[in-house]
Amino acid sequence: MLFSFSRKRFKDLSEQEVLALAISSEEDDARIYRGYAEMLREEYPKSAAVFDGMAAEEDGHRQRLIDLHQARFGPTIPLIRREHVSGYYARRPVWLIENLGLERIRAEAAAMEHDAEQFYLKAASQTSDADTRRLLGDLAAAEAGHQNKAEDLAATHLDDAALSSEDNEARRQFLLTWVQPGLAGLMDGSVSTLAPIFAVAFATQDTWTTFLVGLAASVGAGISMGFTEAASDDGQLSGRGSPWKRGFASGIMTTVGGLGHALPYLIPDFWTATITAFVVVFVELWAIAWIQNKYMDTPFFRAAFQVVMGGALVFAAGVLIGSG
Repeated sequence: MLFSFSRKRFKDLSEQEVLALAISSEEDDARIYRGYAEMLREEYPKSAAVFDGMAAEEDGHRQRLIDLHQARFGPTIPLIRREHVSGYYARRPVWLIENLGLERIRAEAAAMEHDAEQFYLKAASQTSDADTRRLLGDLAAAEAGHQNKAEDLAATHLDDAALSSEDNEARRQFLLTWVQPGLAGLMDGSVSTLAPIFAVAFATQDTWTTFLVGLAASVGAGISMGFTEAASDDGQLSGRGSPWKRGFASGIMTTVGGLGHALPYLIPDFWTATITAFVVVFVELWAIAWIQNKYMDTPFFRAAFQVVMGGALVFAAGVLIGSG
């Protein structure tokens, strides 16, 4: 819920203003559903058809509300929107939802209808005016009807086979766009920076210098990996998704992987910092093995052996070079 002293309180709205608010809200929701449909149409046509149908339903309810307004108050509809009313439920921006996957979009659509229904029911319970109570009750019933219609549309367009196919495709796209580049970055940042960080640590036994080297190595590796991932494949032929998304995933996780065992060197005492860094490295390598097992279906112990063995070799190289 949003609140602002500069906004009008819902209880102070006239019946005409409540009707106008409902009209603008129905129009906004129809646009949101059409936005979802366009985002999903190429990869998930069945789900796009569901949102097309929901947008059409919103259009129908909006027209009924307009007809009611014209009958009661005439053709001029006051300009009042969600942002003009304190406490009125807000809609999340489409751009905030579109990158979160098919299941998240479906859940957001369900929440939209539920929020609207609950708001109207609460508003109806707080008014003593019979006409206003009846109007708000009708709006709540309309929103509940939207939820039922969404289920009917899903049953029509999304049979079990289509739903399973789209869910599998969504998971595949999530893996290709986010998990694979992020995992590659985490592995590179965690393993490749071991040698320079621990080489400097054992060569200088200066925690601040070691931290600066680790910071530079981590950030530099993150920038390099991010641009390399983005430039290596535009995603058009491979289907791996937006190069910028993959680049961000790879670059950020590379930096995180390196910073994990660089940050302990903010501790002034050398051996305390080094032992802490050892523990962090152990956790990082096992986390990588867990991600490989969960998302890439790699047997856990095989993944752990590969990652730990590789990390141990790089770590040993850094210690030997730094101690030489």
